[in-house]
Amino acid sequence: MSSHQTSPHFAKEDQQTIDRLVAVRRSMLQEREKGRHVHGLTLVTKNTKGFRFKGLNVDSVTRRRYGEYATLVPRGGPDDVHGSAEPRGHEMGATATILHADLDAFYASVEQLLDPRLRGKPIAVGGGVVLAASYEARAFGVRSGMPGRRARQLCRDLVFVGGHFDEYQRLGDAAIRVLSDFTPAIERISIDEAFADVAGCTHLFGSPADIARTVRARVRAELGLPMSVGVARTKHLAKIASQVAKPDGLVVVDPATELEFLHELPVALMWGVGPATEARLATIGVTTIGQLAESAPESVERLLGHAAGRQLTALAWNRDPRPVRSRGRARSAGAQSALGQRPAIEHVFKPTLHHLADRITARLRAKSLAGRTITVRVRFADLRSVTRSLTLPAPISGTRALAEIAEDLVRGVLANHPDESTISLLGISVSHLEAQAIVQLELPLGPAGEERGPATKTAVARSRADRALDAIRKRFGREAVDYGSALRGVRSVPDEFRRLAEREL
Repeated sequence: MSSHQTSPHFAKEDQQTIDRLVAVRRSMLQEREKGRHVHGLTLVTKNTKGFRFKGLNVDSVTRRRYGEYATLVPRGGPDDVHGSAEPRGHEMGATATILHADLDAFYASVEQLLDPRLRGKPIAVGGGVVLAASYEARAFGVRSGMPGRRARQLCRDLVFVGGHFDEYQRLGDAAIRVLSDFTPAIERISIDEAFADVAGCTHLFGSPADIARTVRARVRAELGLPMSVGVARTKHLAKIASQVAKPDGLVVVDPATELEFLHELPVALMWGVGPATEARLATIGVTTIGQLAESAPESVERLLGHAAGRQLTALAWNRDPRPVRSRGRARSAGAQSALGQRPAIEHVFKPTLHHLADRITARLRAKSLAGRTITVRVRFADLRSVTRSLTLPAPISGTRALAEIAEDLVRGVLANHPDESTISLLGISVSHLEAQAIVQLELPLGPAGEERGPATKTAVARSRADRALDAIRKRFGREAVDYGSALRGVRSVPDEFRRLAEREL
């Protein structure tokens, strides 16, 4: 940017600050021309008049050398955030056209929208466990998945609400429709967030930053909900940018200087880095994305495994070739349950697995589908996860058959990890889905123990029982009837809430 022109988007009182920023940039260009190393910086305009650099005020910035700010983006409102980073070779010609739109504290925001008396108050959706928390509650340390008792200890004024699941679905769908008014290239990844590629529509609606501003304004005006948006060259960076923008902000990352923006951020913001991975990386002194990028790939792969280490190293350099894909129907069906800290014994995992199998197979049968490959996931107390899979000769959709296979796989996991006495999560996934064919009975010529096949007398009898339960639940509700081996007691997460995260089969 060789010159700067006043934009009508900037408030008049900010003009002096803008002029000073341009002067800083010019001085940094002069430093670069002299061959001196300079670093990227990020300009932030968020919830305040004027500008600041990474938490530093303008005066301190002008006294220190922070490097070239490659692009000054006009402010679209008091909550916009704009980021930049330094040029990097082959990425110079790239364009930031991928948006990641994320509704802020979605479930809690919907509750505050439906009941204005809750606005500005710390609220949590749920009861026995926190399903979602407002930003007011998060300020006290309340987080999703936290036991309700602990949440009340942290925030004495916390208000629990039951949840309006139909409204969550309606408003989440409406927000995605706003995005679809600008581009058909939308990849929805949950009820409240999606990627969009606007490369083909900038001639109609303006720059990606303009489109992001318009989307945010429309969602606020039409739905009454806050939305944060990140705009970047890759999906990985766009998602990180939307996290930086929260709450209710916009971050636009210039491809010319994206690595400077990315490398200053904590490694926990990376897609796929959970608490366990973050803790492991900390043992080798890696706490920022930049430190991960500069680490020897071999050491990262030894620590995290070849596939995970290689992927995270690539993402740390923003090497992410994945396009935005308009996702069709799900190619697998899965469910998982967080257990807290429970002993790794059968009377704990068997009822849980049966409940998960029931949820999965009911979805499969509703779409006349069955699956061949069964995968279980077991997470231990240290948050380390192990998976085991089995591919069957014929697809299944029976609840008991899936539960029994999952039980065998979990037993195998525990047998291979005898030192692990505590489990914190169990999950089941069924893949290689296909249309369920008409079943013909098999002659009992196989070895004993093959009663799980879909065409045995036992399987056919179980199938009739499954479909009888399906019919009763369809008419009277899911809680009207259950299997005798199902999970007992009050479920911490309502099935209605779980279904919001399920993609259509």
